[in-house]
Amino acid sequence: MGAAGLKVPEMALRLCVVPLSLASLWEMASNAQADDTYGEVKFSDLSGFSYLVGVNAVTAAYAVASVLASSFKRPLAARYDWVVLVMDQASAYLLVTSASAAAELLQLARHGDRGVSWGEACSYFGRFCGKATVSLALHAAALACFAALSLVSAFRVFSSRCHPPPDADGQPPKHARDEEQRVYHY
Repeated sequence: MGAAGLKVPEMALRLCVVPLSLASLWEMASNAQADDTYGEVKFSDLSGFSYLVGVNAVTAAYAVASVLASSFKRPLAARYDWVVLVMDQASAYLLVTSASAAAELLQLARHGDRGVSWGEACSYFGRFCGKATVSLALHAAALACFAALSLVSAFRVFSSRCHPPPDADGQPPKHARDEEQRVYHY
């Protein structure tokens, strides 16, 4: 399958990222719970969760922009492919860092850290922890989509550069034909 054959799966992945990122964003941004004894906790009280919301907003916006941009004819396709590769990689890395920050907070909320005398909080704020877990799962699904998109983008960029261009007759260059005919004995 060539790079052109990956157009439909690529568009499907880009379209999947949008609702996954937006759902993760919404689930976390609307996450707050109050307790009579311990007060209220909101996502914005924890920087890792705020970072996750911000990254979800950025990646959803980029996914929408990339879907719109890829639906137009591209006169400078090679340059555009490089930009898409870099942006897909950057999005995947942002998703990894924000997922790890949120996962660390969830780990601390669920289990605490006895070494520094932090108790767990999810027994008091169970709904908050549940919504944060759902948000993180949706975020991980968006990350999986961007990881796949990064592979597709890299394939598109590098597959067009790994093969020598055909000559005027549409045949591979002579040195490439000679290489194909060469038999190696080991």
